[in-house]
Amino acid sequence: MEPGGAKHGFMRNTLVRVFLFCMLVIALRFAYLVVIRGETCDDVGGFCFFSLPENLDIISGAGKFAKSSSSAIISLSGRKAPSRPEKIPDPWAADGFQKSVRFYTSIFEDLFSESILKPSSKVLCVDTEDGADVYALREMGVKDSVGISKKAFKPLVISGQGFKQPFKDEVFDFIFCGGEVVEKSLKLGDFASEIRRTLKPEGFLVIHTRSSDTYSFESLLGLFNFCRMVMFRDIDGFDSKMRVIRTVVLQKSGVEENRNQVIETAHHHSRNGCSVPGYKQDLIKKAEPLIEEEPQKPWITLKKNVQKIRYLSSLVDISFKPRYVYIDVGSRSYGSSIVSWFKKQYPKQNKTFEIYAIEADRTFHDEYTYKKGVTLLPYAAWVKNETLFFEINEDPGHKNVVKGRGMGRIQPGQSSSSGSSSMGNVDQIQGFDFAMWLKNTVSSRDYVVMKMDVEGTEFDLIPRLFETGTICLVDELFLECHYNRWQKCCPGERTTKYEKTYGQCLDLFTSLRNSGVHVHQWW
Repeated sequence: MEPGGAKHGFMRNTLVRVFLFCMLVIALRFAYLVVIRGETCDDVGGFCFFSLPENLDIISGAGKFAKSSSSAIISLSGRKAPSRPEKIPDPWAADGFQKSVRFYTSIFEDLFSESILKPSSKVLCVDTEDGADVYALREMGVKDSVGISKKAFKPLVISGQGFKQPFKDEVFDFIFCGGEVVEKSLKLGDFASEIRRTLKPEGFLVIHTRSSDTYSFESLLGLFNFCRMVMFRDIDGFDSKMRVIRTVVLQKSGVEENRNQVIETAHHHSRNGCSVPGYKQDLIKKAEPLIEEEPQKPWITLKKNVQKIRYLSSLVDISFKPRYVYIDVGSRSYGSSIVSWFKKQYPKQNKTFEIYAIEADRTFHDEYTYKKGVTLLPYAAWVKNETLFFEINEDPGHKNVVKGRGMGRIQPGQSSSSGSSSMGNVDQIQGFDFAMWLKNTVSSRDYVVMKMDVEGTEFDLIPRLFETGTICLVDELFLECHYNRWQKCCPGERTTKYEKTYGQCLDLFTSLRNSGVHVHQWW
């Protein structure tokens, strides 16, 4: 073969490969834009695979024709579209779509009559799939309205999501969140932040939710704490799946407030710095009763009591929380209570919890090295930042070192010269101000669950939480209180390990419940 022929063949093969590669890139771009995003144009380069008709107008009802171009759509940019075509697209003519339009029209008519919504309002409908709410608005004369959804449905809905909106700051006079989109959001904190960013001062936020219990309603108001509540009402739902809908109307204020509104006229109690509304008192009354009389066999009575626990998340809807946090104070091994109890048994309502494990015993630290979703704090929860001494009782004859490892106790007054005893050893550890850490880690809007098993240190930590007001940040607490209980090994004898009495433990539990904390006697 001549060298020239080989060269031409190589060039031809190269060009074919380049051409096929370019076609593959275009096909992938088409699939991403059209199938996944629902767009037809690249926002960056302005290239379009195809364009929707500029004269497409979706204002008229199904099957109607345009009479003039004067009622054409006006977009957010202010451009007027040409006259409408002879026939509207089939999706908007479907019975289901038109039923949705009629439903939303009745909602918006009421808001018109109350001057919450106006024809001149610039409106955003959040996470609307088919744009029926946008259609209803435009049909009623609110021309400057648009919807966003993960997949666009032009010209009603463009690409965007509630927690990541493609708009500038303070654009909209009115934002509508229908179809339970708030509680369905996977990023509630970002969702609320984006609403705050794009809603104008004094603008209105209208939310549809099926949650009607006071706890979830208060959580909803706390989520959007940059707004004041205007009103709420319950209306008939769209279909059998949602028979009753609560319409909540909020108005953005100039100053963000951290407030605890209460809809009902119940009396607020203030205990230890916490504002305890009536609905929280009612929830605590629904919890399992505290064991008033000291059990003669606590290792049996308290263990059985765990089966009677009425979890807070089994009594209320916890959907309107920006974060879900579980804090295990005295966690020991990863499988001890995080896995065996919290992950397997606690009713989490399909929410993903951030988990913090606080454990001073170095024996268990390596277990957390590769555990995803768990943050280990390898220190002792204490009332201030200082060096402590940690006494650990062990069973030296136990084959399994971890299982033979006793519970560690803080000894703040012990000197390093005290050495070790035949029954245990003393480690020097770092203690940290648990109350201040809690204050800097969670907020009053978060849903915080805590388990505390700290071998008597609860009588130091709990008063510190009251003193700093951080106890108000805890929604539910599972507390093991250590006292001079009757010993299993020796009938008629009490343990000398702890000085507190059962009565003092009971007082601790009572004060927590009076402060609005859903606390349980833990074993």
